Amino acid sequence: MSGNAAKPMTEGNILKQIAVFSIPLLLGNLFQQAYNVVDASIVGKTLGANALASVGVSSSVQFLVLGFCMGAAIGFSVPVATQFGAGNLHKMRQYVYISAILTAVIAAGLTVITIALCPSILHLLAAPAEIYEDAYQYLVTIFAGISFTFLYNYLSGILRAIGDSRTPFLFLAFSAVLNVFLDLFCICVLHLGCFGAAIATIIAQGISGILCLLLIIRKFNILHLEKEDRVFDMKMAGYSLNMGVPMGLQYSITAIGSMVMQMSNNSLGTLYVSAYAAGLKIKQFMLSPFNALSAAAATFCSQNYGALKSERIKKGIQYGICMTLGYSIIAAAVLTFFGRTLSLLFLDESTPEILDASARYLRYIGVFYPALGILDMTRQIIQGLGWSQRAVLSGVIEMIARIAVCASFTSTYGFTAICCADQAAWVTADVYCILTLIACVKHAENSIRLTAAHQLSGS
Repeated sequence: MSGNAAKPMTEGNILKQIAVFSIPLLLGNLFQQAYNVVDASIVGKTLGANALASVGVSSSVQFLVLGFCMGAAIGFSVPVATQFGAGNLHKMRQYVYISAILTAVIAAGLTVITIALCPSILHLLAAPAEIYEDAYQYLVTIFAGISFTFLYNYLSGILRAIGDSRTPFLFLAFSAVLNVFLDLFCICVLHLGCFGAAIATIIAQGISGILCLLLIIRKFNILHLEKEDRVFDMKMAGYSLNMGVPMGLQYSITAIGSMVMQMSNNSLGTLYVSAYAAGLKIKQFMLSPFNALSAAAATFCSQNYGALKSERIKKGIQYGICMTLGYSIIAAAVLTFFGRTLSLLFLDESTPEILDASARYLRYIGVFYPALGILDMTRQIIQGLGWSQRAVLSGVIEMIARIAVCASFTSTYGFTAICCADQAAWVTADVYCILTLIACVKHAENSIRLTAAHQLSGS
């Protein structure tokens, strides 16, 4: 893996490139979810349903904050991918340098703010009194590791921008295996409870990020910054922020709707907190292929946008949507018919009411999984083509739909309303994203045509 490990996707078989690029992303996502699943499974099986509820009670807030970290890191990689596709390596490295500084500043600020707000967050979420202390210890520890989350996601985003999805996967796989052993050691040997589960997670993430950084320093010459690359240009920093912050906010705004949804669910009692926590873990695991295919298609479109190849962009979108729909049908069947069996990963047969509630949640969302796949694919491509601000609105639409369903129907229909909130969000956001993607592609075609004409006249 030397400097030539970078792999442009501006030539060759489109379907093969997207599929091959997405495989390490998929495996990485599965490992990421695997150690989340193992984390929850060990907590649920070893410490009981209340401990699982302690870990799950703040999952929406964790997604709000950590989702912002991941979204911003992905956004910062968009100009890197575009410049790499255009062959402008000096400007690419300058974006790498600028985004590294922005990442460090944002990570430090978020860590301080979120730790200080933990008590208020749990009170806002109406965390049941019997699980409050464990939930607080878990949440504070997770937020203390924000810098590790940012480090890995920033570095993996940069590597994917230059066509390498394999290296981030390898380190994430190592981290996932390490997390399993650390979970067992901290919970079963040291008896640290929910705090031990959080410690294991952030240590594993930290090691993954640090190893990724060391390998880049040693092996990826194309990313080595020379003196002329280490220039903080305010205009370029503004463009990076214009890509990263909206993308991070899109994750966070979506999470606000999920947070309101979780608050409504928490008010129904610990039984439904546990059921929702188990169902959410399974849902997140099953959407991993969506994330992988969407990220691959978005990187493909970013590189080809820089290379001024509009036809490859359109074909890449078509292939990406077809692959997403194919998987979504399989996922829908699994969630609909095997939800209760999957819930046994986290819950015991001795809690039949919790198992039934978790299975009901998964059955309801399973039918609408194709809508989620289309949403993820269209939104990430919109972001990859540089329309991050437009993608934020899809998050706003999701948020409004979730809040509307929870606020209007939870008091009357209880957990059934919780089971239907996601679907309302996905379908309404789909309508917006499909129309926006059509406009985005037309804009990209016009921009490519004008740039090509300018280069031709200049030559």
